[in-house]
Amino acid sequence: MTQGYCVKCKAKQNISNEERITMKNGKPAVKGKCPACGTGMFKILPKNA
Repeated sequence: MTQGYCVKCKAKQNISNEERITMKNGKPAVKGKCPACGTGMFKILPKNA
């Protein structure tokens, strides 16, 4: 599981329902939901991930 920062909870959380995507500029990212509050979370990954 990937960890990200939830701006609503103001804490690091594991991203649930994570989906790996590629942004328009070619960089990989993960998007999903916060397991505690359900807010959308997004994390940009390193290019080699």
